[in-house]
Amino acid sequence: MTMWVFGYGSLLWNPGFEPAETVTATLSGYHRSFCMLSIHHRGSVEQPGLVLALDAGDAICTGVAFRVAVADEVRVLAELRERELISSAYEEAHLQLALKDGRDVQALAYVINRDHEQYCQFDLEHQAQMIARSVGGRGPNPEYLYNTADHLVKMGIHDPDMAWLVERVRALT
Repeated sequence: MTMWVFGYGSLLWNPGFEPAETVTATLSGYHRSFCMLSIHHRGSVEQPGLVLALDAGDAICTGVAFRVAVADEVRVLAELRERELISSAYEEAHLQLALKDGRDVQALAYVINRDHEQYCQFDLEHQAQMIARSVGGRGPNPEYLYNTADHLVKMGIHDPDMAWLVERVRALT
């Protein structure tokens, strides 16, 4: 079975591996949301940042499906787990994606665990305030927001909440 990985946040612009194939894809039943407190990569325990997660709901999330070369599958899976499963806030899931070219594939995706203490739901202003001031082991939280938003724009994906956050965080910083 071919390994596919679904990118919807930082994986869009930093998958961490060289994909054998990259295709725009949609995932039904989930939406991209700043619903995970980041206490490692983009924030700290003392000052958490926010990162994107797939949150279940009546929605569709557009992102990228990355096909992993067979020879790289074991290494890529280990690296993704080290990166994404730093806490148990994400759960690994194999979900059905609809590729832009008409194919359907099963892909590895990281979905928020709503029962985890890092799961959160804040209004946009609160999100902007947190993102503007947080820094973690992988850098400033605004950098994560800007890179993700820029990549979505390049893909032609309009996300009004993301656009608002970018403008507000820029004003705050």
